[in-house]
This record gives sequence, C-alpha cells and structure tokens, in this order.
Amino acid sequence: DSLLKAGDGAEILIINDGSDKDDTKEIADLYQQKYPEIIKAIHKENGGHGDAINVGLKNAQGKYFKVVDSDDWVEEKSLEKIMQLLRSFEDKEQVPDAIISNYVYEHVLDGKQRMVRFKNLPKNRLFDFEETKPFKTGKFLSMHSFIFRTDLLRSIGIELPKHTFYVDNILVYVPLPYIKKFYYLDVDFYRYFIGREDQSVAEKVQMERIDQQIKVGDIIINAHDINTLKKERPKLYKYMLDYILIMLVIDSIFLIKRGKKEDIIKKQACWDRLRAKDDLTYKKCRRRFTGITAVNSGITHLFCKIVYFFSIKIFKVN
Repeated sequence: DSLLKAGDGAEILIINDGSDKDDTKEIADLYQQKYPEIIKAIHKENGGHGDAINVGLKNAQGKYFKVVDSDDWVEEKSLEKIMQLLRSFEDKEQVPDAIISNYVYEHVLDGKQRMVRFKNLPKNRLFDFEETKPFKTGKFLSMHSFIFRTDLLRSIGIELPKHTFYVDNILVYVPLPYIKKFYYLDVDFYRYFIGREDQSVAEKVQMERIDQQIKVGDIIINAHDINTLKKERPKLYKYMLDYILIMLVIDSIFLIKRGKKEDIIKKQACWDRLRAKDDLTYKKCRRRFTGITAVNSGITHLFCKIVYFFSIKIFKVN
C-alpha cells in the first residue's frame, strides 16, 4: 500500500516465494487485478529471500531497482521526492548507478525509532565514493538505503544464493566497485520493521542460522580482490575492508556466544579462510580492535560478550 503512492511511474513486483499455508497468493493476485498497470504478482517455489530478489531482478522492467521486504514500508512524502528525482534523470547523459537515502529502525516492542542518516555523503548531486567522509559506527550502507540502476545489477551478473538468509549483505557489497556515480537524497525513506522474535535479525535466530551467516561472509570475502582498489579508490578500499571485518566479527561473536567446542573451531576456520584467500586483508583485520574476536581464550571471549552486550544496547540493530 505504501508503494502504490508512487503511481504509475513505478512497477511493483510481488514475489510470492512459495507461500502456500496462508492467503499470500490470493492477496497478491487481488492486488494485481486491482492495479494491473502497476502490480505484477509472481508465484514461485520457495527459494528463500535471495532467490526472490533474483526473480524480481529478472522480471523488473524499471530503470531502477529497489527491494522492499514484506514487513517493511516506505514513507509517502519521501517516496514522492524519490520519484521526482528519478524522473529528473530521464533526459540526462549522466545518471547515478545507485541512489542512497536514509532508513529508520521501527522498533516494535518499545515503539522507538532510530534514524540512520548519512551526513558524511555529498547531498543532491552525483558523486564518487572517494568524495565521502568516514562512515560512523552503526551507520553503514545497507540494502534499505540503496536503490540500484537495474542494468548495473544485471551487467555484473549478481545472483544471490537460494535458501540463505542475510544475502542483503551480498546485494550491497558486490556491486560497490562497479558503481561509478552515487546520489544521496537526504530523506527518511525506508521504514525497517524490527523487534519480532522470529525475525531473521533477532539474536536467537541469527545464532541458529549461523552457518548461513558464515556462508554469506565467505561469498563476500571471495567476491573481490579489494587490494586492487587501494591506490586508485582508497576510501572505497577502506569501506570494503571494514565490511569484511564486520561480517567476520558478527560470525565470531555469535559463535563465541554459542560457546561449544565445535563453534570455536568454526570461528577459527572463518578467519583461516580469509587468511588463505587474502593474507594482507587478514592481517589488517586482525590489527583492528575488533580483530580481538579472532583470539581464542576464555578472558577474551568474556570481554567480547560484554562489548557486544553494550553495543546492542547503544545501536539497537536487532
């Protein structure tokens, strides 16, 4: 309903990813019947979040591509500004490969909000990543902040793995070196519904699905040789290095919290795979403060748990 405010300038693809135990199919078909010029319902066998995005990208006819998860929404006035911006590029020679906007954590349990805004980015113009200022902790770019040029995603052949959660990290990370021009519109566009106990980002669920989180981290590590960016695009290099480190730290923290012997072995294996793929990146990650999560000792693990506890309280990301 929130997306319909875009009018006939937008195409809405409802991807029914194998839902057969509720009324998803019927509801999607009803929306398509009511708005046949705007909405297309696509029904497929269950393949997971990533496969739903793959199908959406394959069928999309719009010039720009935005993923909106089924329990999230967009803000009406911000959507109007987004659509005005997209229309303004129609006759331009240079257009952005990616548009960035703000997103808002909408916390269910306490009714609070946390805005994620990017004061470090140039506003209202095309820019290269090298023009950015450092990103603050807790304010990294996410799938919720991105609108991609559809042809860019297709040209790089991005394909997300099936039956795997947390693939939004791949959707953000893999295109980065191919994006030549960004555009930042400072509006609180995407509303990220968070706080349900069964959500994929809930701590308990993430710990249960740690193998999927590790799989995504491995895909990211192997996606690029980031060292080739170090001289010509040093800020992008640093950002992508930080992204790799964040993925490793998340894996390590949850494996530490699980705490079994096999979990600690699995944690060590994550770091060992990075070292085997890219020893230089491994060494840089280990030298950072958060690289302490690679250390195997009881005291270190206790320290990591304490730091994680306070980080969650401060940044409220799950």
